[in-house]
Amino acid sequence: MDGLLIESESVYDKIIGDIAAQFGKEIAVTEMQLPLSPEEFLADYKQRVMKELQNPELMPGAKELVRHLHKNDIPIAVATSSSQESMEMKTKNHYQDVFRFFHHIVCGSTDTEVKHGKPAPDIFLVCASRFPDKPDPSQCLVLEDAPNGVVGAIRAGMQAVMVPAKYVGEELRKPATLVLESLNDFKPELFGLPARE
Repeated sequence: MDGLLIESESVYDKIIGDIAAQFGKEIAVTEMQLPLSPEEFLADYKQRVMKELQNPELMPGAKELVRHLHKNDIPIAVATSSSQESMEMKTKNHYQDVFRFFHHIVCGSTDTEVKHGKPAPDIFLVCASRFPDKPDPSQCLVLEDAPNGVVGAIRAGMQAVMVPAKYVGEELRKPATLVLESLNDFKPELFGLPARE
């Protein structure tokens, strides 16, 4: 979800930078020898995230792709490492135009069925199991921005299309089935899905 459907990654970086800047530093807590504990840093971080991510922008092509897949009755879901609370906060202003079209959303950090985070395959297997027809992993396609997510999808036996940030190196892109610059570049027909109009 973060970095693929909504633009939140730069906000996280900004928040960490803002906290550090209060103390004249550029990186985080122990590395920067900030005059606060990691717990205090985390509390400040969470408070700022809740404020700053009230209305993140959608990533290019996200709305159009989600609507296309939904219109063509392609079952879609979200597998995010975010907590339920964080996911609800970040998606509330895009619920009607994007997130209502998903069959379900699995929040890895708060879902009790997800035992291990990405790059473990758990979140993807749990997500697939919650579709009514419980598809075989080989019939699932994962769209991911993060290297750990791509590795998790491949370990789950799924194909993975990666839409990485520009700074993600070539080596970390290699496990992906396909790498794209934007969701606008995704051609569903390459995976046996209906082509966009």
